[in-house]
Amino acid sequence: MTARLGTEDRDSHAKGFDTLPPTRILEVLATAQAAAAHSVEAAIPAIAQAADLAARALATGHRLAYVGAGSSGLMALADCLELPGTYGLGVEEAIVILAGGRDSLVDMLGAGEDDIEAGAADLAAAGIGRGDCVIAVSASGSTPYTLAAARAAKARGASLVGIANNEDAPLLLAADVAVLLRTPPEVISGSTRMGAATAQKIALNMLSTLMAVRLGHVHDGHMVNVRADNDKLRARAARIVTDITGITTEAATGLLRESRGSVKHAILLAAGAGDIEAADAALVEAGQNLRRAMSFVAKS
Repeated sequence: MTARLGTEDRDSHAKGFDTLPPTRILEVLATAQAAAAHSVEAAIPAIAQAADLAARALATGHRLAYVGAGSSGLMALADCLELPGTYGLGVEEAIVILAGGRDSLVDMLGAGEDDIEAGAADLAAAGIGRGDCVIAVSASGSTPYTLAAARAAKARGASLVGIANNEDAPLLLAADVAVLLRTPPEVISGSTRMGAATAQKIALNMLSTLMAVRLGHVHDGHMVNVRADNDKLRARAARIVTDITGITTEAATGLLRESRGSVKHAILLAAGAGDIEAADAALVEAGQNLRRAMSFVAKS
């Protein structure tokens, strides 16, 4: 089935757009971005299913891989790179596979998007297989590189989340979970770095945040598995421990030193765990969920 490329349609404001006053041009662009963001709401059920697949892979010791090309690849890259710092994932647990490889981050040439062989080869070279989860992102849903990598992921036994902005796109039809972001036509026709990418960014943020919640890395809106590797994040970690436990900042800082920067362990020590080993045992028993681990410590 050939997907209708709504991402190539012309917006109703296109005629004479370049002749408008500067402020009117920006008003049109702002309205279009808001409409693109609004399109994510219809995809919430699918995003929830996608987050479940991703969380299940990581919880069972497998990996998460993002795949993309062009602007969609950049949205995938941004989400992936934030996961270690925000939610404490190991850099080997969440990876990104981009058309053109690292060179595309300096000069994003379009030819890489058409390289079918590279899509399958890059996926295989990353060692993705059974039990892993792949999140493939493509505005058209038919980008050859991304589609080839997605199909290779399925063939190797990985679960597949497809995110695209065109209905009935091949990527969505191939996916275990299809996330359709039905964005309006771009104001600059075909420039999917705008509305389509905005919707993708929001959807990916939502997906990875819900995934982190499912993994037990969020507690009362705090990132309790944060990797505190600079002064700002060390101060944030102390505030998190203080807010959740009610102890002083000085006490929280001391417990974080004792726990080698682990917010979860510091909180459990404040909650009554006898030592680091006891805190760690509670977390293991709770599947890394802090709230459950705190209840275990309280009962001990």
